[in-house]
Amino acid sequence: MAIGIIRFPGSNCDRDVYKAIELAGGEAEYIWWNNEDLTDYDGIVIPGGFSYGDYLRAGAIASNTPVINGVKALVKEEKPVLGICNGAQILGEIGLMPGLFITNEVPKFNCEWVELKVATNRTPFTKNFEKNQKIKIPIAHAEGRFYTKDIDLMKDQDQIVLQFEGKNPNGSMEAITGVCDESGLVMAMMPHPERATTSLLGSKDGLEFFKGMLDSI
Repeated sequence: MAIGIIRFPGSNCDRDVYKAIELAGGEAEYIWWNNEDLTDYDGIVIPGGFSYGDYLRAGAIASNTPVINGVKALVKEEKPVLGICNGAQILGEIGLMPGLFITNEVPKFNCEWVELKVATNRTPFTKNFEKNQKIKIPIAHAEGRFYTKDIDLMKDQDQIVLQFEGKNPNGSMEAITGVCDESGLVMAMMPHPERATTSLLGSKDGLEFFKGMLDSI
């Protein structure tokens, strides 16, 4: 099975994601921003970084590239899509997930390890966790504060996937840092699971997101 990793000018977590997919037992391939045909892929990961320098706002320019048409087509085919950090911001820009990730409450870049709660395990990416399980994964963002006008609807539809446990480092609404669409097949998360794939890195909790994705396929 082939998992595509989308590359934009300014992406910088693509190689980390490639390695994470390999560690999880999958086959990864890079996809450039101008490739619109993604029919050969079984799933997609949009990695973190600073696509197009985060000009205008994070993810805004990337959301208007040809590859986004391919991502939307894969979603219609019910294939899993994971957006991490800048990838999560892009998914918000194109409306594939509820809400947006906006500038941190304290407007500066925040890079640290955090404890998270898995609020739902109905997604392919969180299927290997217990509901309400605590996990450890790092964050690295300046625009990661989650906001939505539809919080009640999200709760009713079980679309809150990850929440900060204890400290809320960016001021996200209800400490939310990972969400999904109604189907659960599209997930956007601010923390970086690809940076927590072995004990040597400080945690291997992140590897389960990629294993779950592959298992679901």
